[in-house]
Amino acid sequence: MASTPAIFLATLVICCSLSSSHAEILFSSLKKSLEVTVKHRAGVLMAGEDTLEIDWFLNKTFPAGTDSAYKTIKLKLCYAPISQKDRAWRKTEDHLKKDKTCQFEVDSTPYKSSNNKFNWTIERDVPTGTFFVRAYILNGDGHEIGYGQNTDDKKVNNLFDIQAISGRHATLDICSVVFSAFAVVSLFGFFYMEKRNAKASK
Repeated sequence: MASTPAIFLATLVICCSLSSSHAEILFSSLKKSLEVTVKHRAGVLMAGEDTLEIDWFLNKTFPAGTDSAYKTIKLKLCYAPISQKDRAWRKTEDHLKKDKTCQFEVDSTPYKSSNNKFNWTIERDVPTGTFFVRAYILNGDGHEIGYGQNTDDKKVNNLFDIQAISGRHATLDICSVVFSAFAVVSLFGFFYMEKRNAKASK
Protein backbone atom coordinates (compact mmCIF):
# COMPACT_ATOMS: atom_id res chain seq x y z
CA MET A 1 0.00 0.00 0.00
CA ALA A 2 1.40 3.39 -1.02
CA SER A 3 2.41 5.72 1.78
CA THR A 4 0.66 9.04 2.33
CA PRO A 5 3.75 11.13 1.38
CA ALA A 6 4.10 9.19 -1.88
CA ILE A 7 0.44 9.77 -2.77
CA PHE A 8 0.77 13.46 -1.93
CA LEU A 9 3.92 13.78 -4.07
CA ALA A 10 2.26 12.04 -7.02
CA THR A 11 -0.80 14.29 -6.74
CA LEU A 12 1.41 17.39 -6.59
CA VAL A 13 3.33 16.33 -9.71
CA ILE A 14 0.10 15.69 -11.64
CA CYS A 15 -1.38 19.05 -10.60
CA CYS A 16 1.80 20.89 -11.54
CA SER A 17 1.88 19.10 -14.87
CA LEU A 18 -1.71 20.06 -15.67
CA SER A 19 -1.13 23.65 -14.60
CA SER A 20 2.00 23.86 -16.73
CA SER A 21 0.26 22.44 -19.80
CA HIS A 22 -2.50 25.03 -19.48
CA ALA A 23 -0.11 27.93 -18.95
CA GLU A 24 2.41 27.12 -21.68
CA ILE A 25 0.37 28.00 -24.76
CA LEU A 26 2.64 28.94 -27.64
CA PHE A 27 1.55 31.33 -30.37
CA SER A 28 3.32 29.16 -32.93
CA SER A 29 1.01 26.27 -32.01
CA LEU A 30 -2.19 28.17 -32.87
CA LYS A 31 -4.04 27.65 -36.13
CA LYS A 32 -4.56 30.77 -38.24
CA SER A 33 -8.15 29.89 -38.97
CA LEU A 34 -9.76 33.34 -38.96
CA GLU A 35 -9.76 36.05 -41.60
CA VAL A 36 -9.71 39.57 -40.13
CA THR A 37 -10.19 42.89 -41.91
CA VAL A 38 -10.00 46.41 -40.53
CA LYS A 39 -11.46 49.53 -42.17
CA HIS A 40 -10.64 53.08 -41.11
CA ARG A 41 -10.23 56.54 -42.57
CA ALA A 42 -7.10 57.39 -44.52
CA GLY A 43 -4.14 58.96 -42.76
CA VAL A 44 -2.99 58.95 -39.16
CA LEU A 45 -5.77 58.00 -36.74
CA MET A 46 -6.39 59.97 -33.55
CA ALA A 47 -6.73 58.25 -30.18
CA GLY A 48 -10.03 59.05 -28.51
CA GLU A 49 -11.60 60.15 -31.80
CA ASP A 50 -11.26 57.79 -34.75
CA THR A 51 -12.96 54.42 -35.19
CA LEU A 52 -11.89 50.99 -36.47
CA GLU A 53 -14.45 48.80 -38.23
CA ILE A 54 -13.35 45.21 -37.58
CA ASP A 55 -14.75 42.19 -39.46
CA TRP A 56 -13.80 38.54 -38.96
CA PHE A 57 -14.94 35.15 -40.24
CA LEU A 58 -13.81 31.53 -40.43
CA ASN A 59 -11.31 30.76 -43.18
CA LYS A 60 -13.27 28.58 -45.61
CA THR A 61 -10.17 26.58 -46.56
CA PHE A 62 -10.36 24.73 -43.24
CA PRO A 63 -12.45 21.53 -43.17
CA ALA A 64 -15.94 21.40 -41.69
CA GLY A 65 -15.93 21.00 -37.93
CA THR A 66 -12.69 22.93 -37.44
CA ASP A 67 -14.53 25.42 -35.25
CA SER A 68 -16.43 22.87 -33.13
CA ALA A 69 -14.47 23.88 -30.01
CA TYR A 70 -14.52 27.62 -30.69
CA LYS A 71 -16.42 29.48 -27.96
CA THR A 72 -15.14 33.05 -27.70
CA ILE A 73 -13.40 35.63 -29.86
CA LYS A 74 -11.12 38.12 -28.16
CA LEU A 75 -10.11 41.13 -30.26
CA LYS A 76 -6.88 42.95 -29.43
CA LEU A 77 -4.94 45.95 -30.70
CA CYS A 78 -1.31 44.96 -31.27
CA TYR A 79 1.99 46.73 -31.83
CA ALA A 80 3.64 46.33 -35.23
CA PRO A 81 7.39 45.47 -35.22
CA ILE A 82 8.37 49.06 -36.02
CA SER A 83 6.76 50.19 -32.75
CA GLN A 84 8.39 47.38 -30.76
CA LYS A 85 12.00 48.13 -31.70
CA ASP A 86 14.15 48.91 -28.63
CA ARG A 87 11.07 48.65 -26.39
CA ALA A 88 11.36 45.53 -24.24
CA TRP A 89 7.98 46.21 -22.63
CA ARG A 90 6.37 45.56 -26.05
CA LYS A 91 8.45 42.51 -26.95
CA THR A 92 6.93 39.59 -28.85
CA GLU A 93 7.25 36.20 -27.14
CA ASP A 94 6.04 32.84 -28.45
CA HIS A 95 4.81 32.02 -24.94
CA LEU A 96 1.45 33.82 -24.81
CA LYS A 97 1.67 34.45 -21.07
CA LYS A 98 4.87 36.44 -21.68
CA ASP A 99 3.93 38.04 -25.00
CA LYS A 100 3.56 41.83 -24.92
CA THR A 101 2.58 42.39 -28.56
CA CYS A 102 -1.15 42.82 -27.98
CA GLN A 103 -1.70 44.93 -24.89
CA PHE A 104 -5.04 46.58 -25.66
CA GLU A 105 -8.37 44.81 -25.24
CA VAL A 106 -10.85 45.74 -27.97
CA ASP A 107 -13.76 43.33 -27.46
CA SER A 108 -14.72 39.84 -26.32
CA THR A 109 -17.73 38.14 -27.86
CA PRO A 110 -19.22 34.65 -28.38
CA TYR A 111 -17.94 32.91 -31.51
CA LYS A 112 -19.83 32.96 -34.81
CA SER A 113 -18.38 31.66 -38.06
CA SER A 114 -19.55 34.66 -40.12
CA ASN A 115 -21.36 38.02 -40.08
CA ASN A 116 -19.14 39.46 -37.37
CA LYS A 117 -18.52 43.18 -37.19
CA PHE A 118 -17.42 45.50 -34.40
CA ASN A 119 -16.88 49.27 -34.44
CA TRP A 120 -14.31 50.39 -31.91
CA THR A 121 -13.44 53.97 -31.01
CA ILE A 122 -9.71 54.04 -30.32
CA GLU A 123 -9.29 54.55 -26.59
CA ARG A 124 -7.67 57.68 -25.22
CA ASP A 125 -4.82 55.81 -23.51
CA VAL A 126 -3.48 54.25 -26.73
CA PRO A 127 0.03 55.64 -27.37
CA THR A 128 1.47 56.86 -30.64
CA GLY A 129 2.56 53.94 -32.80
CA THR A 130 1.89 51.57 -35.66
CA PHE A 131 -0.64 48.80 -35.05
CA PHE A 132 -2.70 45.89 -36.34
CA VAL A 133 -5.68 43.94 -34.97
CA ARG A 134 -5.54 40.29 -33.91
CA ALA A 135 -8.47 38.02 -33.01
CA TYR A 136 -7.76 35.16 -30.60
CA ILE A 137 -10.05 32.11 -30.54
CA LEU A 138 -10.75 30.68 -27.08
CA ASN A 139 -12.18 27.29 -26.18
CA GLY A 140 -14.60 26.50 -23.37
CA ASP A 141 -11.75 26.60 -20.83
CA GLY A 142 -10.73 30.09 -21.91
CA HIS A 143 -7.51 28.93 -23.58
CA GLU A 144 -6.28 30.24 -26.93
CA ILE A 145 -6.57 27.64 -29.69
CA GLY A 146 -6.52 29.74 -32.85
CA TYR A 147 -6.26 33.26 -34.21
CA GLY A 148 -6.51 35.61 -37.15
CA GLN A 149 -5.12 39.08 -37.87
CA ASN A 150 -5.50 41.82 -40.45
CA THR A 151 -1.83 41.70 -41.41
CA ASP A 152 0.50 39.07 -42.85
CA ASP A 153 2.72 36.73 -40.82
CA LYS A 154 5.65 39.18 -40.96
CA LYS A 155 3.35 42.01 -39.85
CA VAL A 156 4.28 44.51 -42.57
CA ASN A 157 1.04 44.90 -44.58
CA ASN A 158 -2.28 46.59 -43.75
CA LEU A 159 -0.87 48.36 -40.71
CA PHE A 160 -2.21 51.69 -39.44
CA ASP A 161 -0.77 54.58 -37.45
CA ILE A 162 -2.33 56.09 -34.34
CA GLN A 163 -1.46 59.46 -32.81
CA ALA A 164 -1.83 59.69 -29.04
CA ILE A 165 -3.68 62.59 -27.47
CA SER A 166 -1.32 65.40 -26.54
CA GLY A 167 -2.46 65.63 -22.93
CA ARG A 168 -3.84 69.12 -23.51
CA HIS A 169 -7.53 69.72 -24.01
CA ALA A 170 -8.98 72.40 -26.31
CA THR A 171 -11.05 73.81 -23.46
CA LEU A 172 -7.93 74.29 -21.36
CA ASP A 173 -6.21 76.09 -24.22
CA ILE A 174 -9.19 78.42 -24.64
CA CYS A 175 -9.33 79.13 -20.90
CA SER A 176 -5.60 79.84 -20.91
CA VAL A 177 -5.97 82.39 -23.73
CA VAL A 178 -8.96 84.05 -22.06
CA PHE A 179 -7.15 84.24 -18.71
CA SER A 180 -4.05 85.76 -20.33
CA ALA A 181 -6.15 88.37 -22.13
CA PHE A 182 -7.98 89.20 -18.91
CA ALA A 183 -4.69 89.58 -17.07
CA VAL A 184 -3.38 92.02 -19.70
CA VAL A 185 -6.59 94.08 -19.67
CA SER A 186 -6.57 94.14 -15.85
CA LEU A 187 -2.96 95.34 -15.82
CA PHE A 188 -3.72 98.21 -18.20
CA GLY A 189 -6.79 99.03 -16.14
CA PHE A 190 -4.71 99.15 -12.96
CA PHE A 191 -2.17 101.55 -14.46
CA TYR A 192 -4.95 103.72 -15.89
CA MET A 193 -6.67 104.01 -12.49
CA GLU A 194 -3.37 104.75 -10.76
CA LYS A 195 -2.57 107.50 -13.25
CA ARG A 196 -6.06 108.94 -12.94
CA ASN A 197 -5.92 108.96 -9.13
CA ALA A 198 -2.50 110.61 -9.26
CA LYS A 199 -3.84 113.45 -11.43
CA ALA A 200 -6.90 113.88 -9.22
CA SER A 201 -4.75 114.27 -6.10
CA LYS A 202 -2.77 117.19 -7.57
